[in-house]
Amino acid sequence: MATTIKNTPRAGTERVDAHDKVRGATRYAADDTRPGLLHAALVPSRIARGRITGIDTAAAQRVRGVRAVLTHENVGAFDSGGFLMGGGFGFQSVYPLRSAQIAYRGQSVAMVVADTLEAAREAAALVVVAYEAAPFVATLDAPEAEPLAQTAVLPQPMFADRRVGDPEGALAGAAVTVDLRYTLPAQHQNPMEIIATVAEWDSEGVLTIHEPTQNAEGVRHGVAKQLGLDAARVRVRSPSLGGGFGQKNSLQSHTALVAIAARMLGRPVKLVMTRAQLFHNASFRPASRHRVRLGADRNGRLLAAVHEIDQQSSRHDLFPSMGTEITSRLYGIDHFLGRERLVRTDVQTPGYMRAPFEHPAAFAFESAIDEMAYALDRDPVALRLANDAAADPLTGKPFSSRHVAECLVKGSEIFGWARRTMAPGSMRAPDGSQVGWGVAIGTYKAAMAPAIATVRLRSNGTVRVAVGGHEMGQGMRTAIAVTVARALGAPVAAVEILLGDTTAAPQHLTAGSWGTATALPPVQEAAQRLMDDLRQHAGAAAGEAGVTALSLLRASGRAFAEAESRRRAPGQPEQVFGRLTGGLPAAAGPVYPDFVGFSFIAHFVEVRIEPTTRRIRVPRVVSVADCGIVASPRTARSQVEGGVVWGIGAALREVSEVDARYGGFLNADLAEYVLPVAADIGRIEVDFVGKPDTRLNALGVKGLGEVAMVGVAPAIVNAVFHATGKRLRRLPLMLEDLL
Repeated sequence: MATTIKNTPRAGTERVDAHDKVRGATRYAADDTRPGLLHAALVPSRIARGRITGIDTAAAQRVRGVRAVLTHENVGAFDSGGFLMGGGFGFQSVYPLRSAQIAYRGQSVAMVVADTLEAAREAAALVVVAYEAAPFVATLDAPEAEPLAQTAVLPQPMFADRRVGDPEGALAGAAVTVDLRYTLPAQHQNPMEIIATVAEWDSEGVLTIHEPTQNAEGVRHGVAKQLGLDAARVRVRSPSLGGGFGQKNSLQSHTALVAIAARMLGRPVKLVMTRAQLFHNASFRPASRHRVRLGADRNGRLLAAVHEIDQQSSRHDLFPSMGTEITSRLYGIDHFLGRERLVRTDVQTPGYMRAPFEHPAAFAFESAIDEMAYALDRDPVALRLANDAAADPLTGKPFSSRHVAECLVKGSEIFGWARRTMAPGSMRAPDGSQVGWGVAIGTYKAAMAPAIATVRLRSNGTVRVAVGGHEMGQGMRTAIAVTVARALGAPVAAVEILLGDTTAAPQHLTAGSWGTATALPPVQEAAQRLMDDLRQHAGAAAGEAGVTALSLLRASGRAFAEAESRRRAPGQPEQVFGRLTGGLPAAAGPVYPDFVGFSFIAHFVEVRIEPTTRRIRVPRVVSVADCGIVASPRTARSQVEGGVVWGIGAALREVSEVDARYGGFLNADLAEYVLPVAADIGRIEVDFVGKPDTRLNALGVKGLGEVAMVGVAPAIVNAVFHATGKRLRRLPLMLEDLL
């Protein structure tokens, strides 16, 4: 994969954890081999809905090395951890083995614990379960599926219709209209690191959990609630994740079971999910259906938009749809209606998969914008620039910053958009392949959460930073190290960073692209306070040229110096720190008291379609992002590249195939869940606007990880239309769609 980046130092600071990762020194939960470790394996349900009528574990218990087989009949009572979006801690409200009820295919009905992983898995296969099955709904399109008005089942204001002006009236009076429907499948995150849990109790009854999570504090408080413990007696450590992408953003259904087994047996217990179990026991992106209606005048001014979404949810939880939060802000449309409905199906509760609502919503809306551009015979970039928003269309508040027009202009220049011919099918490669150029924009909320940071400098020159946040490959450690090193005049290598550790600092959920904007401001402030304190105690040395924090510390004669900072989002009250320390989400945005905050991006894509096989290739992408100041150029570039690759997968490869006969997912492995490989990726050029957003925070940073993916899929689909003249409105695109 060839990549370039403009207007930022290409060399940049390398990832502080790069060497450990490439030489295998970084340790993950599944790598744990502590003495006395026992291994657990799950037994999945074979029905999609119903109840257990009998369970026979005799054969499993006879397997050599088996220590216990936990079922709903012998595990004992334990509490629910609740549902994250319902005031609880978990990705769903169903916690297996609490009853005989089955809510979805693949739900755990037993857990075997043994001396070895092989024995645990052998025994798990021997557990015999009898069921009483009940009718189930597998898909959005099933005859029994019943859409529910989101406003009726989720009465909170944030889930109400998004309405401004008179969209129906404006549509009726528009000179040019389009009325279009788009379909997106369920998809699953497939991080390299599978979900794993290690639980161990010490002699004083303190539980330590090692688990890859984006929400260590939520896991801590959730397990404490389930087991009836004081949260002070639970510690959660998650220093590094091998990818999270929303799948690890909350308490998993099995975590308490591992802790119960460890307490019961007096030994540490480790559970590592299989890839197939990950498809059925962790959250995923729900399937959705979109209807987009647009109205414009003959001059290309967008007058009205109506975006309606039906989204899959589980029967036991209502996972909200919020896609129109962004489509209502993409353009300056005076008359807008966003309406979203949920459809109950018999699956585990869906959840947040990178750009959770925004990717599907942008696919539908930005595809429709391209269709409107052709209905008006307007260049797609020119139409977007002509309809940029001066203020937030929903609230009338100013944007904290908005440079999407600059993203479009820069991107079109780098890509060479001026050489594009408008007519579909008018561009060809020398080998006869059809060439298409497409464009789309994306946006994502600029959110922030409360955080407490501590920076300690020791006389040996090392700097210890403790702050809420989780390193899941996005480069948070590097951004923090660069910020602290710059503030203290210290080498980056001297900075030790503690993340994902509830014993070091309160750990707010890291998700929604708020990690950097949440962690960096208090870290910078704590480092600055440390410098101010050192200057006060250093005497004459404080005025010397080239002074560093270490020289000031040594001049003061102290062994160490430390400073703390507590920061929260604009408009948040001091009481929000109670949610932080209680393991509950406390993020703010995109709407703040005085402004509305979003990151923006523009993607330009070239596709080539082979004349015989009709295979779609993406040889070239240019992406320009408005994410405020770029704190760490190297990791920022990596985030955009990764988002583009994921967008290519979402458009051309990824689909979770539903088994309508028995429930669950058919392609629950990496052999059949098709992901992009290196041969699918061409050149990705990345650029940044780089203008700080100081309304949002003093550093001027906004989120990047999620917005990087938003808009990639519609840019590809728009390019395919430009190449072939065929409008494709269902993802992923298939070869047969172009035959």
